This record gives sequence, C-alpha cells and structure tokens, in this order.
Amino acid sequence: MADSKENLPAPRSSGLFDDFRKEMDTIVERFFGNSLTTASKTGFPSLMTEGAVRPAIDITENDAAITLTAELPGMTEDEVDLTISDGMLTLKGEKTVSHETKQDQSVVIERNYGSFQRSFPIPDRVDQNAIDAKFEKGVLKVTMPKKPGQQAGERKIKIGG
Repeated sequence: MADSKENLPAPRSSGLFDDFRKEMDTIVERFFGNSLTTASKTGFPSLMTEGAVRPAIDITENDAAITLTAELPGMTEDEVDLTISDGMLTLKGEKTVSHETKQDQSVVIERNYGSFQRSFPIPDRVDQNAIDAKFEKGVLKVTMPKKPGQQAGERKIKIGG
C-alpha cells in the first residue's frame, strides 16, 4: 500500500508579495508590540481602518529618534491629516480620482483610490511634544525624537533579593 502523502498535492506558496507582507507585519509587531496586530485582527476601529488605499510605511530608529516615512504618491499635504491622541499617532487621508469619461472610450484604472487610516502606538521613550512632520514630493516623514536618557530594548531584572 502506498503512503497516503504521495497522493496529496504539493503545498502552494502564497506568493512572494504575501510572504513579504507577513514578514513586514511581524517586524512592525516586534517593534511596537502585538497590540497593533491584535487590534487589526479583532477589528478595533481606533487602531486600523482599512480602505482601498494602504500607504506603504517604513519605521526606522536610531539613538536620537524614531522616524516613520509614508509614501503618499499623488497626494498633497492638505489631503493628509496627522494627529496624536492617547499615545497613538494616526495618519488619515483620502486619495481621490477625477477623470472625464467620453462615449466609446475605455478607462483603465489600476491605482488605488479611497480613504485610509493607519494608527501606530507611540513608545514611551518618545517626546510627544517634539514630534515633527514634513511632506515633500508625496512622502510624509514624521520624526519622533526620544526623551533624553531613554534607551530602546530590554534589560535584565534581578529576581529575588
């Protein structure tokens, strides 16, 4: 009798892009903690609202600051709203489309349009009063300076005494 595993189809790859997205989600979860991922899975609306547009985000950290960079091609500074509330940095906006349709013409639209909202918990080591944002050529750069003497990472705590 042949092994039943021989008749099973080969596992399908979810695709390079899907694998990359999962890896990026894992990196963000490790950086900010699991509250963002948990909230997106539970649908907690103050953390993540998905629309047709989901701006690409990079988050980097050095000794002086945490920097969030968001790609918002085709948008202007006036179409973007950035707020801080209850320890959360929220980026909102709406990318609109306007085109004229004439009789007997086909229109192909591959770019994403619609509203978006992304929220990120601000780590305690950030000085919320010193956060600064700049918008240039469709790229939003948010600089979050760290409080003096604040360090990222973990420390060992002695147990017992």
